[in-house]
Formats: sequence, structure tokens, C-alpha cells
Amino acid sequence: MNRPASIQVQLRFFAALRERLGAAETLQVPVGTTVAQLRELLQRRSADHAELLAPGRAVRSALNQQLCKEDAVLSEGAEVAFFPPVTGG
Repeated sequence: MNRPASIQVQLRFFAALRERLGAAETLQVPVGTTVAQLRELLQRRSADHAELLAPGRAVRSALNQQLCKEDAVLSEGAEVAFFPPVTGG
């Protein structure tokens, strides 16, 4: 039995990212893609994506509603959320 070459993931954007990139979308990515690789792939989609998800830009990520590091590997049906850091006070 062959393994699939790609998986489907759900993307969610919050706060300022949501305003410019939209709330959500579904995307096919290669098996073994990490959050960092997904962010790089998204940067190539448009000028807004490139600006908002640029390296060094303060953007947090969550995988399946848990904060994660950029080396987290995505799985079929995963939900990946990108959002700016939140401050409280």
C-alpha cells in the first residue's frame, strides 16, 4: 500500500493576520512538512503573506490548538493557527 504524497491541513489566521489573509483555508502540503516549512510555503503566495509571515516577524503558531515550535511536523487533518503574540495587563 502506497503512502500519500501529500496531506490536507486546515489553516487559521487571527488578529491582524486574519484581516489581511482571511480567516481560514484548507491546503495540501507534502507529507513530513513542518510548521516552519508551511510558513515558508505561505510566504510565496502573495505580498501580504510574505510581509506578515516573514522570517523574524513575531508570529506564534499552534498545532491542533496547542502552542508549538516551528519544527512540529504536520499530520493529515491538522489545524495550524498563526497569530501575533498576545500581551496582557
